[in-house]
Amino acid sequence: MSAHVDVMDLVSRLKAAEEAFVLATVVRTVSVTAAKAGAKAVIRPDGSVAAGWIGGGCARGAVLKAAREALADGEPRLVSIQPENLLAELGVKPGESRQGVRFARNMCPSQGTMDIFVEPVLPHPSLVILGASPVALALAEQARPLGYHVTVAVPAADMPAIPDADTLIDGFVLENLHDCSRFIVVSTQGKGDEDALKAALGVEASFRAFVGSRRKMAALREQLLSQGFEAAALDSVKAPAGLDLGAITPEEIALSILAEITLERRRGQRGAFGG
Repeated sequence: MSAHVDVMDLVSRLKAAEEAFVLATVVRTVSVTAAKAGAKAVIRPDGSVAAGWIGGGCARGAVLKAAREALADGEPRLVSIQPENLLAELGVKPGESRQGVRFARNMCPSQGTMDIFVEPVLPHPSLVILGASPVALALAEQARPLGYHVTVAVPAADMPAIPDADTLIDGFVLENLHDCSRFIVVSTQGKGDEDALKAALGVEASFRAFVGSRRKMAALREQLLSQGFEAAALDSVKAPAGLDLGAITPEEIALSILAEITLERRRGQRGAFGG
């Protein structure tokens, strides 16, 4: 633990570096507790406390468990650490949740109560676009305001204009990509389709899509099957890319693709927004 590091300064630096972490904040205390309301700590994915302090062993185990879960699903948590007799009065057992509050037992002699808000801070999701077609350029332009870290990979000779991207890669060799939830769209549209699709299959991703007809994808599938690519991997590529919105223009097609990616990105999270 690095108590001398300013918590909010570290938060700013980790956000700028696109690193995942948890900000834990004591929001309420009752009776005697080591940390008081307002105390904060930055917790890294490996469970280490990088800065700040929210109490000793009485709180640490429950908060670290909540931090791991929050980083896994992207949802914040409120943890209430209370002595066992108070939990019994509430009719809850350690580890149970009620109305959005996770309860844990305080086994320290102080027998105080601490409520700690555990907030995950995750890197921007990554959108990797292979190609510089009109759809690819529109996709990059629309994705950045939605909070995506955009990478465009295309041979420089095939780039008609500088795309609105965070990262540009000359060619289809995908290295040193943004490390977070990743969505890949192949939008070469006749210029290096096969090489781009191979690159897309070679990196980990939550979603892969191909901008092109089913017939074109079927032909590419047969080519790559003959080269040893697995059928399951090829069948995971959504083709044609995008929801069926009746899109015609490149901008409309890009919108339909982002709508489809949004569905995938928010799967299992929409309940948190009252949906």
